[in-house]
Amino acid sequence: MILALAVCALYLIATGHISARLFHHEGPKHKLSILVGSLAVIAHLVLVLDGIFSGSGQNMSILNVASLVALMITLSMTIASFSLPNALLLPMVYGFAAIVVLINQLIPDSYVIYIDMRPALIAHITLALFAYGCLMISMLYALQLSYINFRLKHKQVSLLHSSLPPLMIVERIFFRLLLIGTAILTLSLISGFVFLDDMFAQHQAHKTLLSLIAWLLFSILLLGHHKLGWRGRPIIIGTVTGALILTLAYFGSRFVKEVLLGM
Repeated sequence: MILALAVCALYLIATGHISARLFHHEGPKHKLSILVGSLAVIAHLVLVLDGIFSGSGQNMSILNVASLVALMITLSMTIASFSLPNALLLPMVYGFAAIVVLINQLIPDSYVIYIDMRPALIAHITLALFAYGCLMISMLYALQLSYINFRLKHKQVSLLHSSLPPLMIVERIFFRLLLIGTAILTLSLISGFVFLDDMFAQHQAHKTLLSLIAWLLFSILLLGHHKLGWRGRPIIIGTVTGALILTLAYFGSRFVKEVLLGM
């Protein structure tokens, strides 16, 4: 609990520090905010490893998996902040991670399973987690794209004096992340169909179907952008929708079973 509170405090300090100077003409103090954020990520890593590998099995409860995904996203965004314009996104990412860590400590967690350590299954799970993390980050960039576009359309002069990145740079990063995430999701689905024999079993069918729907939606968006020049609101709405569908696929039934029903 002490470590979890320390992680939350560090994430919230980084969030507050970045948010307070987000629209300052000099922007956030990158070195200080990244230092605090990095300390939070390191402490979060220790917390996740202790939560998953404590005891005799691997505790892959929905809250531990959510904390792991939050860690992957915060780690990726913190590293990316050295070269990519994501100051607007870091407060959301750090704040969300703090909430996940706190909830994970407050809600009783007793869903422990043993993972089959076959290389094929480990590869499938790893690809699925990386695909989800990458597509969630692309969704965040889609939201940032929408926000910058909104401010430009309403001719808010303060945008010119803030630390927000240029629209075209954010759009280029967004489509690159969407492409990478969709490619990894493709590999994840292929590995599942090749190496697993229960992708459409009763307890897995909804996950597979929803993942396929999300994959199809992301693929259509990329094809439409490449062939027809789609951009703007349709792409943003489609990305957010696909991310929500994928979240429902990964966490929906487990949330009902583990959190609501306590099974």
